[in-house]
Amino acid sequence: MPLEILYQDDVIVAINKPHGLLVHRSSIARDTSEFALQLLRDQLGQTVYPAHRLDRKTGGVLLFSLNKETDQYLQKSFQEHQIDKKYLAILRGFAPTDGVIDYPLKKENGTLQDAKTTFRLLANSELPVPFGKFPTSRYSLVEANPLTGRMHQLRRHFAHIFYPIIGDRPHGCNKQNKFWKETYQMDTMLLHASQLTFKHPLSNHMIHIKAPLQADFQRVLDILDIKA
Repeated sequence: MPLEILYQDDVIVAINKPHGLLVHRSSIARDTSEFALQLLRDQLGQTVYPAHRLDRKTGGVLLFSLNKETDQYLQKSFQEHQIDKKYLAILRGFAPTDGVIDYPLKKENGTLQDAKTTFRLLANSELPVPFGKFPTSRYSLVEANPLTGRMHQLRRHFAHIFYPIIGDRPHGCNKQNKFWKETYQMDTMLLHASQLTFKHPLSNHMIHIKAPLQADFQRVLDILDIKA
C-alpha cells in the first residue's frame, strides 16, 4: 500500500504515518525492513529528508523536505518551537478539562531537560467493565500540544499525571492494555499526530496539515461512542 500523502509541493511533502512504522533505520529496531523514509523515497522517486520524528507507535502527520535547504529551514523551525503540533490521545481515566504539564524529563545520560505540554479534554466515556475501585472503566479523549519536543514527551507526561495513554506499554497501564488486547484485539498505542501548522519555507504563508484518524484509533472511538 502506498503511503497516504496529505500535502505535497515543490519543497515539502507530508504523509499520514501508520502506527508501527519506523521513520528511518534504527540500531534498536532490527525487526523490520520497512521505514517511512525509504517507502516515501521509493514512492516519489526522489530523496526525502525527515523534518522531525514520530515514535514508531505513533501515527499521523509526518513532514519531509525535498531538498537540503528546506530541511535546514524546517529543522530550525522545529528546534525553535515555531511549528505548532497537535495530537489526539485516548487516556485511562477522566482527565481534567484542561491542563499544563510542566515536568522536566530525563535523557538517557541522566541529564534533565525542560518539557512542557498543554492539553484540553474533548470527550469522556465509560465501559461497563469494573476497574480497580471503580465500577466502570473510564477514558478520556484529549487534544495535546507539546510545547517542547522531548523523547516520548506526551507518553511520559500523561503517565506522570496518572492518565496514561492506552496501548503505551513502557509508560502505560498494563491492566488496561491487556484488557484492550484480549477483549478487542487492539494493541495499537492510541496517540495520533493530528495537525501541523507552520510558515511555508518559500511563500511564508501559513500551512495547516491535518491527518485523518487511522483505522484502529477510529475503531476505539466507535467502541467508546465518542467523536474526535
